[in-house]
Amino acid sequence: MKKVIMGTETAALAAVLARVQVVAAYPITPQTVTVEELSDYIGKGELDAEYITVESEHSAMAACVGASATGSRAFTATSSQGLALMHEMLHHAAGGRLPIVMLNANRALSPPWNLYCDHTDSLSQRDTGWVQYYCCDVQDVMDSTFIAYRVAEKVMLPVMINLDGFYLTHTSEVIDVPDQEEVDRYLPPYDPVDKVDVDNPSTYGCVCGADLFSSLKYRRQMDTLAVEQAWQEASDEFAARFGRSHAPVQGHNLDDAEVVIVTIGTAGGAAQLAADALRKEGVVAGSLNLAMVRPFPHQSFRQAVSGAKHLVVLDRDVSYGGEGIVAQEIKSCLYGKSSAQVHGFIAGAGGMDITEELLADMTREALGGQKQGLELGDSIWIKVLP
Repeated sequence: MKKVIMGTETAALAAVLARVQVVAAYPITPQTVTVEELSDYIGKGELDAEYITVESEHSAMAACVGASATGSRAFTATSSQGLALMHEMLHHAAGGRLPIVMLNANRALSPPWNLYCDHTDSLSQRDTGWVQYYCCDVQDVMDSTFIAYRVAEKVMLPVMINLDGFYLTHTSEVIDVPDQEEVDRYLPPYDPVDKVDVDNPSTYGCVCGADLFSSLKYRRQMDTLAVEQAWQEASDEFAARFGRSHAPVQGHNLDDAEVVIVTIGTAGGAAQLAADALRKEGVVAGSLNLAMVRPFPHQSFRQAVSGAKHLVVLDRDVSYGGEGIVAQEIKSCLYGKSSAQVHGFIAGAGGMDITEELLADMTREALGGQKQGLELGDSIWIKVLP
């Protein structure tokens, strides 16, 4: 069925089709529409689920942790300061091996106060143990939710689905909404081996010694590294059923590309246009949208850019005292394995538009053209006041 729908509305509808059983959430702009819609679905009897109203995002994640531990398929949504407030419980969810799926509407962290798109909120949580996936359009929001639950319940790790604030959360597009029966065939009911059961009591969250603690950390790291392949397999099966693929790495004209523009989120469309425009100037350019940032898809990324000489990396974020977080990840991935030069640009924070022209100009600067920004450390900042 075709439908014109916003990103936040799509996230709610996807949760309904995924047959989530518990929703615990606290509203925050620009996520609010998602939890409002879910409340309506449950209130109208269109979703058989428990909606838990809480006093904060910390409590929302705590409720999801409890629900998931009892064997329920749990969902929540947040943004920016709300995600920051969840920080402690994000560790509980990942450490507890609980396959919660959460929508995060990417928004700048204050101060100063800003409601618009910025990736620092989610990327600053990259070491909590959550899988992180970044959507490029509204269809991606729908489809990746099903893939996320499929992968989460296989590897027993939580997944964060990220939507660019307002650019994607409040943009309406025509999408294909699958039938419930089709989704059910792809995503069977959640039936965990281990769960809290009063009739079969067990101990959870107990203290453990150094040897066991290290072993558990090792096992979690091993399973986290397996996510790249698990996601690719789930994406391949989804493509076979529905005709759409959502791989961890999504490339455009990479076969012969010497220069690759790397983005995450909605900027991927502008990057494709910029690469096409640069080819008309004689620059053999391509683009790569990095859909998965945690775990970083090392193997897929290296293979995708194996022929590139220059990588022009856009960051809508910053690691203060370091550089753009995505650029850091890429340098770590390629260290000792590629001679490609990584050019890090920081732009688009706080809702600044990322256009085809801006990305093309950044690429020209990386190749020795006219300066577009201010160099600071290992990054070039675009459209900032000195």
